[in-house]
Amino acid sequence: MLSFADLALSPALRRGVDAAGFTTPTPIQAGTLPAILDGRDLIAQAPTGSGKTAAFGLGLLQRLDPALVRVQALVLCPTRELADQVAKEIRRLATGIPNVKLTLLTGGVALGPQLASLEHAPHVVVGTPGRVQELLRKDALVLDGVRTLVLDEADRMLDMGFEAAIRDIVRRLPRDRQGLLFSATWPEAIRGMAAATLRDPVEVSAEGVVDAPEVEQRFHEVDLALKPAALAGLLLEHRPESTVVFCNTKRDVDDVAAALARAGFASAALHGDLEQRDRDEVLVRFANRSLSVLVASDVAARGLDVKELACVVNYELPSDPDVYVHRIGRTARAGRSGLVLNLVTPREIQRAHALEERQGAPLHWVRATPAGAAPRDVPRAPMATLRIDAGRTDKLRPGDVLGALTGAAGLKGEAIGKIDIFPTRSYVAVHRGKADAAAAALGADGIKGRRFRIRRI
Repeated sequence: MLSFADLALSPALRRGVDAAGFTTPTPIQAGTLPAILDGRDLIAQAPTGSGKTAAFGLGLLQRLDPALVRVQALVLCPTRELADQVAKEIRRLATGIPNVKLTLLTGGVALGPQLASLEHAPHVVVGTPGRVQELLRKDALVLDGVRTLVLDEADRMLDMGFEAAIRDIVRRLPRDRQGLLFSATWPEAIRGMAAATLRDPVEVSAEGVVDAPEVEQRFHEVDLALKPAALAGLLLEHRPESTVVFCNTKRDVDDVAAALARAGFASAALHGDLEQRDRDEVLVRFANRSLSVLVASDVAARGLDVKELACVVNYELPSDPDVYVHRIGRTARAGRSGLVLNLVTPREIQRAHALEERQGAPLHWVRATPAGAAPRDVPRAPMATLRIDAGRTDKLRPGDVLGALTGAAGLKGEAIGKIDIFPTRSYVAVHRGKADAAAAALGADGIKGRRFRIRRI
């Protein structure tokens, strides 16, 4: 069995691997890293949570020359959330390499700070195609020194209409670069993209967890009109700590999230029409356990960084079985158990049959009972989120927030959860029963002698 010790990594990069606690590669890492480290182009099919970010992160860092001040690696992602997640992972792996600069270039945020960050060229750029293309047009970004190109979640970038932008960006890169394409699904369009951007690529597939024994999949045939009540009933029956409900349309995302909120669930919607600030807040609240149910579209959920997701619900089955594999791959990560609930109307039966054929085994059908419980029976999210209208630009650090909460606010450490610091605002999760008192204390006493606007969201 391949181990990280067997890989020909530089001493500096090996320190990053050791710091991350990596010992045995995941299947996608074992299948791709030898080719990546050998400089080969590659097309890989890998579901969310398979470890692909570490695979291409190690590859691009191995080829990096920190003494050469120019962009040497470019990673393109479909969403800001995924790009941010990828950037954090690469920074973590690069901890043993001195003076590596990584710049995040995504839409939905002000252009000015990104222009300023490019005055001194980074070694690595992680970004979304639209913003990278915009900065290229402004001659603010130079990519003629790129050694490694990564197209992450390539199928979703094509779904979102980024094909023209990607092709424009690729035309500006050196011909002798390495190209790595990762995709959860392999539609024909991905084959075309690979042919246009890769040279004699190695193909690797790490199939999803459709037939993994730790994932329990249940299929419930329901009438369309009873779907919202059936969903509430299933969540009350199983009472998962965290759930992502996938819908096929933005309208369904909004309608389902609203229906669950009326039933008493701590739920919120996530789709592409939300403002970036609202998207950030929803993701923060779900990751810190202030929301127990996230209702999302496929594209918006890319980049969702939740380590232990108890349940995935398909409110409607996707038409592509590969999308189903990708959705349910978000639960039962790292050997943990997971639950998948599927609500299937009569018109979706053919999609269920396609999944059955894909799995090669009968589906587990269970009768769904619509909810009849009162909102008081709905399990509450254990945490609540406080928003602080200050962030990195105000020199605010997680330790400052933690110190204020355990000091003047009088909270014990176990009552404080995840702290997220953004450029102009910060979020902290606290025990739900102590949130109002904590907000009042922080507002009155301030943080490090400074007072900021604080409210519960």
